Amino acid sequence: MSEKSPVLIDVIAGTTYSWCSCGLAETMPICDGTHKQKSDKRSVKFTPEANGQVWLCMCTKTQNPPYCDGSHSHEN
Repeated sequence: MSEKSPVLIDVIAGTTYSWCSCGLAETMPICDGTHKQKSDKRSVKFTPEANGQVWLCMCTKTQNPPYCDGSHSHEN
């Protein structure tokens, strides 16, 4: 089960990452392939344009995947 608060991760420009959209990965927020056996959801690939840090969604409810948009604040 996924956490609600976003997580800050370091990213490298030009590197492709796979964000977990099902919330089942043990490596959240990065996909570990768990969805292949347990969900019909697919990972979301993203490639940052600059080195730095980004806030990635952990609740999987974001409307701007993979980035946190505050949707976790609106859950019950």
